[in-house]
Amino acid sequence: MKRIVHKHPLAIRWFHWINFPVLFVMIWSGLLIYWAYDPYKIQIGDYTLISFFPDGFYKALNVPRRLAEGMAWHWVFMWLFILNGILYVGYTFISGEWRHLIPDRHSFREAIQVTLYDLGLRKSQPPFIKYNGAQKIAYSAILLMGIGSVLTGYAIYKPVQFSWLTTLLGGYEAARLEHFVLTLGFVLFFFVHIVQVIRAGWQNFQSMITGFEVIQPNDPDRPLKGKPTEDHPTDPVEPIDKPVSPTPALS
Repeated sequence: MKRIVHKHPLAIRWFHWINFPVLFVMIWSGLLIYWAYDPYKIQIGDYTLISFFPDGFYKALNVPRRLAEGMAWHWVFMWLFILNGILYVGYTFISGEWRHLIPDRHSFREAIQVTLYDLGLRKSQPPFIKYNGAQKIAYSAILLMGIGSVLTGYAIYKPVQFSWLTTLLGGYEAARLEHFVLTLGFVLFFFVHIVQVIRAGWQNFQSMITGFEVIQPNDPDRPLKGKPTEDHPTDPVEPIDKPVSPTPALS
């Protein structure tokens, strides 16, 4: 029989869907700002392998000469990004959701197993309760990246007022580079996240909208976790509401 599995509380879904457009605007407006001074590139000797970013890239996206616009959008959405992040962190700790997100001593081994499974080098996916080891590491890392982006952002936004922070981060140039690398990390996470959502299918995507997922019997992509252990004494084997019976045929 099919099973209804409750996955995401309403608050988590709100934080997720608010953060998505906010982060998109932050990255887009950051690109409008970065255009005015774009020194970063990867080169070997005098040969440039990758330039961040070529003129054709800017022109295709209509980025040039929009510095003031980019700064205005960036500062406004910065506050939304910070507020949403504070509420999210506060909720996860108050509600106990952090137990599902923080990696434990098994997470890194599980992450390797999940990666091998995704690459087709492992037949079965390791069991998990709500998030597998790779997801725990990725979601915890993205939270730390968000904090890093805020700190480096303030260090380059107000380098005089926050001189202690700018110095702590290695100086203005170092803080700007760190902010840029973190932004590339967000973009990379976004693309990987989208690919994984597509691979997981509609049911998984639906759970971030409705809060629950309908699991088919013996679904190889959702193996059941064993009984609660000392590491997770309060975690249920599966947060099941009730089985979904087949719809009876109409006579």
